[in-house]
Amino acid sequence: MRIGLGINYAGGFKEVAAEVADLEKAGLDIVFVPEAYSFDAVSALGYLAGRTERVQLASGILQIYTRTPTLTAMTAAGLDYVSDGRFVLGLGASGPQVIEGFHGVRYDAPIGRTREIIEICRKVWKRERLEHQGKYYTMPLPADQGTGLGKSLKLINHPVRERIPVLLAALGPKNVALAAEIAEGWQPIFFLPEKARDVWGESLDAGLAKRDPSLPDLDVYAGPVLAIGENVEHLLELVKPNLALYIGGMGAKGKNFYHTLATQYGYGAEADRIQELYLAGDKQGAAQAVPTELARSISLIGPESYVRERIAAFAEAGVTVLNVVPLAEDRAGRVAQVEKLRTLV
Repeated sequence: MRIGLGINYAGGFKEVAAEVADLEKAGLDIVFVPEAYSFDAVSALGYLAGRTERVQLASGILQIYTRTPTLTAMTAAGLDYVSDGRFVLGLGASGPQVIEGFHGVRYDAPIGRTREIIEICRKVWKRERLEHQGKYYTMPLPADQGTGLGKSLKLINHPVRERIPVLLAALGPKNVALAAEIAEGWQPIFFLPEKARDVWGESLDAGLAKRDPSLPDLDVYAGPVLAIGENVEHLLELVKPNLALYIGGMGAKGKNFYHTLATQYGYGAEADRIQELYLAGDKQGAAQAVPTELARSISLIGPESYVRERIAAFAEAGVTVLNVVPLAEDRAGRVAQVEKLRTLV
């Protein structure tokens, strides 16, 4: 099992680059750079490529609506080049609050667009002359939609790899099935091993049944918070505000993917209460309403023996990468947590 880590998009990536280099030495296998509505992820990934040697670099995630499919392919090829073949293209739809609110782009057809984007990317990386007639994207643009001067072009540069791994962040049944069908990796959120099969099993099976045999086995990236040690139970309280943010605040009532997930995990009444408090402005109350057992089940917080048991549960549920969030007071502490985890996986 590999170990990953996501950097905090609220901070500056210059400040975290040195820490990522230390984590690489401690055994980190892959680092994720999110985008959200902060600095772009591409600048940080390029910067990290020059500060690291071995660790894989992943976008976590590039939003499918914010770049043309061809620019996404070009960007991925460029990042793969500057990192000497270490890039993983993480893609996701984000949500309408960000896409329509911050970018002013209509949030529609995420599944269909994702499928076409990946198809286009793979054509570009193979340096095929780009021709694509899809429902959502057409290259070259036909004369009745433009000037009629568009040409079928291929990428000038030769990519390091013609098959850059694609990872999809997905929660809904159709999105998860798509990831299992066409992507190299799948990244859910708040992965609870004992409930994962109940929530996503049918979707994964449906996608895997259509999977191209030339693709490798699907990598599954879970994202547990990490704190290995005695007397660390109190750190579960630090997990709750983030859960409250997503379950309560990431979307309106009836349009919150994370609230739906918590309900599928068996915490429907609690999810309703968290959302009610959060949308009313009581963020602290919403965090307090998060069940401790939910926070514990999706995390790796406890003594080594307990964490070892939970790692086994994640592995049994199909997880291949633990994309952890180490809880520690400083950089040295976070590096130490990754070093401890490396001895257990």
